[in-house]
Amino acid sequence: MKEKLKRLACAPRALLWLWVLIAVSGMTRLGHGRENNFLIFKYVYWHVVGQQPLYEHYPAEYFDMNHYGPFFSLVIAPFALPPVWLGMLLWLVALTLALYVAVRHNFFTRWQQVVIFWFCSHELLNAIQMQQFNIAIAAIIVGSYYLIRKERDFWAAFLIMLGTFVKLYGIVGLAFFFFSRHKGRLLASCAFWAAVMFVAPMVISSPAYIVGQYQAWFESLVAKNADNMFSQGTNISLVGMVRKISGSSAYSDLWLMIPGLIAFLLPYLRVGQYRHEAFRQTLLASVLMFLILFSTGSENSTYIIAVVGVAIWYTAAPWHRGWPDIALMVYVFFFCTMAHSDLMPRIVREELMKPYGLKALPVALVWIKLCYEMYVRDYADAQPISQQG
Repeated sequence: MKEKLKRLACAPRALLWLWVLIAVSGMTRLGHGRENNFLIFKYVYWHVVGQQPLYEHYPAEYFDMNHYGPFFSLVIAPFALPPVWLGMLLWLVALTLALYVAVRHNFFTRWQQVVIFWFCSHELLNAIQMQQFNIAIAAIIVGSYYLIRKERDFWAAFLIMLGTFVKLYGIVGLAFFFFSRHKGRLLASCAFWAAVMFVAPMVISSPAYIVGQYQAWFESLVAKNADNMFSQGTNISLVGMVRKISGSSAYSDLWLMIPGLIAFLLPYLRVGQYRHEAFRQTLLASVLMFLILFSTGSENSTYIIAVVGVAIWYTAAPWHRGWPDIALMVYVFFFCTMAHSDLMPRIVREELMKPYGLKALPVALVWIKLCYEMYVRDYADAQPISQQG
C-alpha cells in the first residue's frame, strides 16, 4: 500500500491533476471582488479595442490599476471574450498548464520534477488565488532556458519577448545567452519578435493609440516603483526587506542592487563549468531567485518564480545535500510559501512578515548559498543526487 501511494505521488499524470485541481480551486475566489485581478486583465483587451487609456483607474470596473503592456491585450483576448467565470477558469488552467509543461518537458530528471511539483504546489496556490501572470513568467523563463539549450533560438526569443512585452520580467531569459550556440540568431530573433509584438496590438486598435500607451506604460512603471518603497503588498524583496527594516528612504536601492548584480554575474566567469548540466540548471535557479529578490515590484504572488528556483537549486546539485540545505528548504517552505497564509500565526504574519517583507529572507539565504556554490564547487563531481545509489 505504501509503495502504491509512493508511485502515485510520483506519477506525472497524478501531479498534473494535482496542479489542475489547484488551478480550479482559484474559482473559489469568484465573487465579492475576489476576481479583481482577472477583471483588470480582462479589461486590458476591451480598453485597447475601445482605445481607452490603459493606465488609469476605472472604479466602476475594478479597483487598483493595470501595469501590463499593451501587447497583453492580445494574450488575454481569448479569456476576455467569454463570461467572467468561464474566462477566469480557462485563464487559471492555462497558466498552470504552461508552468507544468515547462517543468515536465525540460532537462530535469523525473526525481527533480516530482520535487519541483510538490514543493511549489502551495506557492502555485498563492499565485492562482491572485490570478497572476507570474505563473506564466516562471514558465517563460524555464521554457526559454530549455529552448536555448535545444538550439531552438527563434522560439526562445519568442518567449523572452513575450514576457518582456507583458511584464518586462521576461527579459531575464537573455541570461542564458552564453549557453546558445547561435547567438546571432538569438539576438536577431529577439529583434524580430520585438517588432512583431510592438505593432501587433495595432491590429485591434490604432498605431497612434498603441504608441501613446507604450509611453504611458513606462510612466506608470516609474510611478509604481516610487509607490512600492514601503508598501506591505509590494517590494517584498531583498532590497525591500532592507528598506522596510531600516525605515529609511534616504539611500538608493543601487547600494544593494549593484553588489547583487556582481554576485549574480561572477559565475559566468567559470566558463569551464558551462558544459555541466547541473551548473546550467543552477544558473537557471539563480535567475529565478535574483529576479524576485532585486525587484521592487515583487509581491506575494511573484514568489512562484523564486520558489521554482529554490526547488531547482536543491535538486540540480551533483552532490548529496546535507542537513543545512534541508533546513533551508524547510525554512523556505514554512516562512516563504506559508508566510501570508492562515497557517502562519496571525501576530507573526501581520506584525513581522508583512511589515518587513520577511518572506524574502529564506529565498535570499538560499540564493547566497547558491552563489557561493557556483563560485567554488565542481559541478562534475558526481551524478545528480537522484541518480546516486
